[in-house]
Amino acid sequence: MKEKLKQLNKMSVRMSLIAMGAAVAEAHAATTAPDFSTLTSGIDFSTVTTGVLAVAATLITVYVGIKGAKILIGMVRGA
Repeated sequence: MKEKLKQLNKMSVRMSLIAMGAAVAEAHAATTAPDFSTLTSGIDFSTVTTGVLAVAATLITVYVGIKGAKILIGMVRGA
């Protein structure tokens, strides 16, 4: 029984050392950020940004027109 306990103790020490080594390696890998500059340097979002702003300006114009019409209708009804 003592011998089995010693073997179990040795095995648990080995497993804990392996786990610590893996944790250290994982922590080192987590601190090194991946570098995507080579992938993203060739992408130009200026045309997409222009398109989104154009759509937003169109929607704002519609919403301002609707709000103005509601205000005018409210003025006419209130008079």
